[in-house]
Amino acid sequence: MPELPEVEVVRLGLERFLPDRTVIDYRSNGKPLRLCSETQDMRRLLIGSRFLTVGRRAKYLLLELDNRSLLVIHLGMTGRLGLFPEKTPVLTHDHRRWLLDNGLELRFNDARRFGSLLIFPEETRATAERELFAGIGLEPFAPDCTADYMRAKAAGRTLPVKQFLMDGRAVAGIGNIYANEALFAAGIRPDRPAGRISRKKWLLLLQEIIRILRHAIACGGSSISDFLGTDGKGGYFQVHFSVYGRAGQACPRCFKPIKAIRLAGRSTFFCASCQR
Repeated sequence: MPELPEVEVVRLGLERFLPDRTVIDYRSNGKPLRLCSETQDMRRLLIGSRFLTVGRRAKYLLLELDNRSLLVIHLGMTGRLGLFPEKTPVLTHDHRRWLLDNGLELRFNDARRFGSLLIFPEETRATAERELFAGIGLEPFAPDCTADYMRAKAAGRTLPVKQFLMDGRAVAGIGNIYANEALFAAGIRPDRPAGRISRKKWLLLLQEIIRILRHAIACGGSSISDFLGTDGKGGYFQVHFSVYGRAGQACPRCFKPIKAIRLAGRSTFFCASCQR
């Protein structure tokens, strides 16, 4: 599943091409997605409207139009967004297409159809946004996302710190890959209780989370399965993994074998020597 860096890479790609483009037509192959607004609502609110901004909240893309509607996109497990000339052959999993006034189509391709496409008109968007993001915590890059904030959220919690980071109610968008990598960089065992992390360690962990996320964004994300950016090219942060997917290989610090366990049903990688 695309994580925060991959979604941010898509946002940056769309930001180069979508603002000031007007939607000429909206096309659907009729196949259902996990969540999707009705075709008639999409056509009514999109056709003739112009994109203004491309934003992001956690793993959601937020596309604002000049009629004050908001198009919200979640890529799900295998969703991709790309811009193509209109005459480009349509692929089997190109489920939704937006024809733009410059002859390009924005296409949503989703092999497993777990993605979401929702549009909210001006009169309901504020309520819809509050409901959609009510349980999502601060962005890792937000000024208010501090060590004291994280420590307060984790106080008294016995669940593993990796699970706490991935929960999303304290801090948004940190998925499995980047939780593994940040905990290794900070020298914290992923199964350590979240409530037992000191303020000093939270300072270090947040510093590493931000550093690793920024590095991943600069690399175009991690293309270990289905992720592609809007230009159709994969990211390459995976070549910089220290522990993720490297069970049995040498730790880049101490050269002892990296271990793999399961936490909350997710593969978890760490060095028992370097992470305490």
